[in-house]
Amino acid sequence: MTTARRTQQQRRDQAETALLNAAAELAVEHGVRSLTLARVGERAGYSRGIVTHHFGSKQALLECLARATQTGFVPGLAGLPPGLDRLLQLVDGYVSALAELGVLNRAFLLLWAEAATASELAPIFRERDDAFRADLCDDVRAGIADGTIRPDAAPGEVAVEIVGQLRGIGLQRLLDPPAVNVERLHHTVTEHWRRALSARQT
Repeated sequence: MTTARRTQQQRRDQAETALLNAAAELAVEHGVRSLTLARVGERAGYSRGIVTHHFGSKQALLECLARATQTGFVPGLAGLPPGLDRLLQLVDGYVSALAELGVLNRAFLLLWAEAATASELAPIFRERDDAFRADLCDDVRAGIADGTIRPDAAPGEVAVEIVGQLRGIGLQRLLDPPAVNVERLHHTVTEHWRRALSARQT
């Protein structure tokens, strides 16, 4: 019985991954307004009924897509305690990851930009950005507490600036890849924040 349940779960996970990839491809190619459960199912090789079974609605599909596209964008952060080192590794890893954007990451950036005018996306991406900023605020507060970040740094303002910079670089990378030298930029952006935040100026 245990083996049968595990196999069923594996099939479910495989179908969900295929459906999310199909949704990401359609979003990249045609935008969020092109997404329908039927088109996602067709692209993934499944029926609309399977898509409805997994997600229930287009809104739920978009929410899952937003979470899936952001998860794991910067690997290696889970084991790091909040603070300046984690913040700098996040910045460095985010810009470095822009060198080779997969379809899920491309979809996230494009949908994030589209959220400004798409009412079905706005609450989803506000929630994702709120979580992103909250993590950065934790890093700044922890750095102030341990003496690595200057005490007058404002966590909320720093978080808004970093999210805006990283998302903006990502969108420029999508729009005009040759203009964004990721190999050099991840060093300069990380060093900018090291200098701007460090309590020990060198």
